[in-house]
Amino acid sequence: MSQDTTSSKDAQASNGLTYADAGVDIDAGNDLVKKISPLVKATSRPGADSEIGGFGGLFDLKGAGFTDPILVAANDGVGTKLKIAIETGQHRTVGIDLVAMCVNDLIVQGAEPLFFLDYYATGALDVETTTDVVAGIADGCRLSGAALIGGETAEMPGMYAKGDYDLAGFAVGAAERGSLLPRPDVKEGDFLLGLTSSGVHSNGFSMVRKIVEIAGLEWSSEAPFADGKTLGECLMEPTRIYVKPLLTALKTTNGIKALAHITGGGLPENLPRVLPKETTARIDLSAISVPPVFKWLAQAGGVAESEMLRTFNCGIGMVVVVEEDEADMVSAALQQVGERVVTLGRIETGGDKSVAFDGKLDI
Repeated sequence: MSQDTTSSKDAQASNGLTYADAGVDIDAGNDLVKKISPLVKATSRPGADSEIGGFGGLFDLKGAGFTDPILVAANDGVGTKLKIAIETGQHRTVGIDLVAMCVNDLIVQGAEPLFFLDYYATGALDVETTTDVVAGIADGCRLSGAALIGGETAEMPGMYAKGDYDLAGFAVGAAERGSLLPRPDVKEGDFLLGLTSSGVHSNGFSMVRKIVEIAGLEWSSEAPFADGKTLGECLMEPTRIYVKPLLTALKTTNGIKALAHITGGGLPENLPRVLPKETTARIDLSAISVPPVFKWLAQAGGVAESEMLRTFNCGIGMVVVVEEDEADMVSAALQQVGERVVTLGRIETGGDKSVAFDGKLDI
């Protein structure tokens, strides 16, 4: 009898509930850390050695070369573009998107990105998928000069459908005191230069997905606006990171007064954020070379020009406000480091932090 009782207790102990039974795989999490450690290490920069595994990431501002810095922080996500990544299995580039949406918001304030942290949440951890995502985040960090100093991977059974995940990013940058943007001298006559986008970037994808549904297309369908590529491949083109070209232009010229990252809300909503009161940004829409993807979206969805402008970047991912006398020098500095620069218009007196359009978008 005692032997039977002992066996029963042993069986109960060996069959006890584990965290894995509840849907959380600690071993998979440990495997992930091993896989991503080299990726994280590759983002090292002065001020950070990018080691992971501690309770928090460290950064040395003096080691980064700052004397009297103001810290600037930004956070963002990728939005419903993640649905396309999940449905197509293309996970690498959304990490770049995540970093881009944060660091582009730092550079518009004149801040150099220093470090980045990510938050990845899923119902059940798939090590290969998560490694792809983190590899993309590391790519974005290298493109922007930020160190990936930490993050959180949350496995939450029951919170997400099978295969789904969500992302959030957090970036911190710094600028020396007195060098923050926008400068207080933005005025009438200043030029507006546009830097071209790589496509839809990471805004407006609820509209994109609706238009694809209306058009009766699959992500694997050939893109109606790009020969030899699938629709999914084209739409997953990552958001451009403007940090290094703009840092170069800020250091080598003195004409940049303000920058505006053109995200959700487009030109009408984002440009006023850097304008002084009682001024208007007047933009010539015919100067914009509209990428084919936006022409297709407008035509396939029957989307009006005004709705396109307030939903998408329509080909301009960043606007640079420059002193008139410095416009040629700033444009040349940006072109020298690979940017395509478009002269969009000027700042005018009148209005109240508004945007006025001349001409028509070529859609």
